[in-house]
Amino acid sequence: MVRINPEIFRAYDIRGLAEEDLPPEVVFLFGQAAGRYFLAHNERQVLVGRDNRLSSKRIRDHLVSGLTTAGCRVVDLGEVITPLLYYARERLKINAAIMITASHNPPEFNGFKVALGPATLHGEEIQRLYHLMEELNGEIPPESPSPRAGQVEECELHADYLQMLTEKIKLGPRKLKVAVDCGNGTASLFAEQYFNALGCEVIALFSTSDGSFPHHQPDPVQSVNLVALRETVLREGADLGIGFDGDGDRLGVVDDKGEIIWGDRLMILYWREILPKYPGTTCIVEVKCSQALVEEIKRLGGKAIFYKTGHSLIKAKMREVGAVFTGEMSGHMFFADEYYGFDDAFYAAGRLLRLLSHGDQTLNQLLADDPKYYATAETRVGCPDHAKFTVVDRIRQTFQKSHEIIDIDGVRVLFPDGWGLVRASNTQPVIVARCEAKTAEALEEITKELKDALCAFPEVEDFEWEM
Repeated sequence: MVRINPEIFRAYDIRGLAEEDLPPEVVFLFGQAAGRYFLAHNERQVLVGRDNRLSSKRIRDHLVSGLTTAGCRVVDLGEVITPLLYYARERLKINAAIMITASHNPPEFNGFKVALGPATLHGEEIQRLYHLMEELNGEIPPESPSPRAGQVEECELHADYLQMLTEKIKLGPRKLKVAVDCGNGTASLFAEQYFNALGCEVIALFSTSDGSFPHHQPDPVQSVNLVALRETVLREGADLGIGFDGDGDRLGVVDDKGEIIWGDRLMILYWREILPKYPGTTCIVEVKCSQALVEEIKRLGGKAIFYKTGHSLIKAKMREVGAVFTGEMSGHMFFADEYYGFDDAFYAAGRLLRLLSHGDQTLNQLLADDPKYYATAETRVGCPDHAKFTVVDRIRQTFQKSHEIIDIDGVRVLFPDGWGLVRASNTQPVIVARCEAKTAEALEEITKELKDALCAFPEVEDFEWEM
């Protein structure tokens, strides 16, 4: 029997320690289960892509063995960013796909994003894959054989993907100087070429592909990972800086003054372009986002609704309500007005450059009139996987006795002059927290109250708020 860690089957992907949770026998078994899942949905062809982590090639080999042994035919895209895998589904008309990636996690992690039809699997369907593995456990040999002959085809789509992007994104007359930080992640393979093709002057940072991530983690939500980008923008007089996560589906942005533009403020810019073309449309607001985004959506004539964090969940909600655009604090951006609706940081970066290149204002000036709030950044608080949901639920029970709350995902506690959020991460053993207020004094009070509530639990690690 193969030991399977059930905790790696998370809300919208599968993610764990590569050597401990995804050894060859587990990956092979997962390939078998995924193959049976796809075949049960009448899908025999499966796209497979991988990021540049040091474990990804090994995982690819055993995954493909499992898929082909189950009876699937694999189209191997090689080392790609996740958006290229999504594009390949459109380009090749293949509905089933698996991306080997742990996104922004440290290099010792890896995992899978699984897609079928227009959806990326989440919730019960992720659990269905786990139960299929359990059913198969013991029925098949733990050693993975070689892939079945003739059942694997290699497919190179890098040039097609970049051509598609440059056809969709046409910049205006203003020449832009862009600092680009790939964090040595998979975006390193394409980023400099892409921005050059758009006509930008490119200053490349950490653009050599290296799955050990020697300079910093490829996670643009954490301000510590944007230090070099901010310094470069200021030193070189760049119009902006763009950072990518490990698999290229999230971006971070630094403006011309070196200020970090978090995902919710970035969405204000995008909505200003999009909403006038779709008056009254439903605008999904991820629960971690600023009240400033809600106010701007209303000002522009949109209908704001709060929803859960998670790329799979948001894409499903977009299809449900017919949304033309939304995004996340983490830098996932989903354009369905002129694009396919999946999260593609390369395309999102292009849309931002297009906005800038058609005007004379700097990025800092474009956002100078957005509603001003005092806020923390997204703060990750250490808490074991087995305890984090319980902690958040108990905090919800406590605060709902005295405060209005929004509990669509975790708990967003509404205070007289702001709000505070705690939610269990679906990808890491952490609780994600964020606070916002109308004044610095109110923010100090909210952060203290929320920190005291979190640290009252022995399972929660002590922390300082990210600013």
